[in-house]
Amino acid sequence: MSSVLRPPSSGQQDPSIEAHYRPISSHLAITPPVSVVIPAMNEAENLPYVFKTLPDWIHEVVLVDGNSTDDTVGVARSLWPDVKVVEQHGRGKGDALITGFEACSGDIIVMVDADGSADGNEIVSYVSALVSGADFAKGSRFANGGGTDDMTFIRKLGNWALCTVVNRKFGARYTDLCYGYNAFWRHCLDKIDLDCTGFEVETLMNIRVVKAGLKVQEIPSHEYLRIHGTSNLRAVRDGFRVLKVILKERSNRRALRRQEHPSPMLDTVRGEVS
Repeated sequence: MSSVLRPPSSGQQDPSIEAHYRPISSHLAITPPVSVVIPAMNEAENLPYVFKTLPDWIHEVVLVDGNSTDDTVGVARSLWPDVKVVEQHGRGKGDALITGFEACSGDIIVMVDADGSADGNEIVSYVSALVSGADFAKGSRFANGGGTDDMTFIRKLGNWALCTVVNRKFGARYTDLCYGYNAFWRHCLDKIDLDCTGFEVETLMNIRVVKAGLKVQEIPSHEYLRIHGTSNLRAVRDGFRVLKVILKERSNRRALRRQEHPSPMLDTVRGEVS
């Protein structure tokens, strides 16, 4: 039996309805438009590798330019003439992603790094998970079938330790925490309310989707080496920023629980005061 999604048949097919269906593989077609957000700063040399793997069925590409001094914008427009270029006025990856999300018009949003480390051909797996019922499709380099060419032992250890803390403190079951290849339904943004500017934005998203009770599915993903240039990521500095986010979110969760379930003793005191 074919797993292609088709509109219900009622005699003659309306051509305008069928035109909204985007075939993404030989077995699957979708109606939701897909937006791909790419935050970039001085990535002109890497963009050809990024864009050549993007599937042609996606609805739009949103490039967030972080005040590049090279030809990042020009290269993007030459590779994808309809690319939507958005200027970033703040600083940091989190700020760039938030800016890009606001500019998206698609129902599904995919986050892709601009350094050539992500394979755009994997987008079909993320989208398939979402149309099959997930709210948030989270890439994982350590799930069965995933991998990485770009992590030192120290970074792997740090990622594992931070991931373990999040799983224990928030009831998650993640195999990877600090990875920027994710996809989600647009409506998720209303429930996770992103408010950080740096690399820790990925961790914040992972924590808040769990706190919001959204359905998460991990997608095995392979991370390749950055092709050109050097990363702005600093393992120790950004690791502490991630830990700070975890502790803050844990503190906020405890405060919310206290508001929802005040102690009997406090209720007694309040009654005596009134």
